[in-house]
Amino acid sequence: MTAILKDRRVRDTALQAAFVGAIALIIVVFFVTARANLEAQGLTSGFGFLERSTGWRISFSLIEYSTSSPYWKAILVGVLNSLFLGAIALPLATVIGIAVGVMRTSGNGMAELVGTSFVELFRNVPLILQLLFWYTLLLALPSPRDAEPILGGIALTGRGIYLPGLNVTGGSVFVMTLVLITAFGVSLWLGAKRWPDLHLDQAKRERMGLWSIALVAGVIILFLGRIAGETLLSIPEARGLNYRGGIRISPELMACVIAIGIYGAAYIAEIVRAGFNAVPKGQGEAGHALGLTNWQIFSRIRLPLAIRIVMPTLINQYVWLFKATTIGIAISFTDFFMVISTSINQSGQTLELIAILMGGFLIINYTIAWVLNRVNDAIKLKGTQLRI
Repeated sequence: MTAILKDRRVRDTALQAAFVGAIALIIVVFFVTARANLEAQGLTSGFGFLERSTGWRISFSLIEYSTSSPYWKAILVGVLNSLFLGAIALPLATVIGIAVGVMRTSGNGMAELVGTSFVELFRNVPLILQLLFWYTLLLALPSPRDAEPILGGIALTGRGIYLPGLNVTGGSVFVMTLVLITAFGVSLWLGAKRWPDLHLDQAKRERMGLWSIALVAGVIILFLGRIAGETLLSIPEARGLNYRGGIRISPELMACVIAIGIYGAAYIAEIVRAGFNAVPKGQGEAGHALGLTNWQIFSRIRLPLAIRIVMPTLINQYVWLFKATTIGIAISFTDFFMVISTSINQSGQTLELIAILMGGFLIINYTIAWVLNRVNDAIKLKGTQLRI
């Protein structure tokens, strides 16, 4: 027995087992105590409440929902709304952030001043304050009766922004989105495995062919998903005190998109600027020696190398930005967090709903990180620790 206790591996294993056992015991005690307290208050534990009718409305939903819908469907609406918000705000933040990052490293005094002012302004103002500012500004737009359409069908009103849209089912839009995402993933895989070994013209033809097939397939899917008896294109029209037709973007959704997009862009701009500064100047000088134009040097040398350098940091920023979508509760945007909060108030199933909220965000953020890490593995240059 003494010889066993003197074995370091045995001691380490025993200590680890004791630590894990203590954590498990604490969790069991917590669960039993919480269940006893709930029963004492007449509250039942478990997830059976998910089949009960909610009895409350949701102002914005991508799928069909009514007051008689069960709790699981309300939670699904919240998840889809959060994903929808993230799918718009994160690319917007990326585009603006890259543009501002380029301005800050352009060498043009005026562009650098504008880029620096953008970063210092929007990075140092709290996100929720920016959200309230944009929301107040959107609500101050003219009423639908007084708003004049611009660009042949866009109406900016205090009740929302009305845009021309397609009379298609939500399922067809979802399938088309999956097709485009699949095409993007295939292009990344081919870009890492096949296209580097091909002649530039042949790789370009294959890339154009892939995206042409994806776009044609998307158009066919949308056409097949057209709502019967309706025209394919729906233009907003003023009728009475409101607009009818088209797509309505609520002020809550628009404010969240603008606030998260601009706030995230300020951070992404600094990340991108650091990436551009980390690219050796010799790379650009080599491009000039080969006779490349400034645009070719930027698009084919500096930008790809900068993205490779900053990709791990960008992944962390994207995960953080998606978690920032929870600020929508401040202006009553029905995202995942708000639906869970309302469900807790209505049903009293606090522990179960918090577990669903934590598990949902864990799955979503882990998926984002996993996908982007696979992208990072596909684009990184092999055989160097400097990644450039």
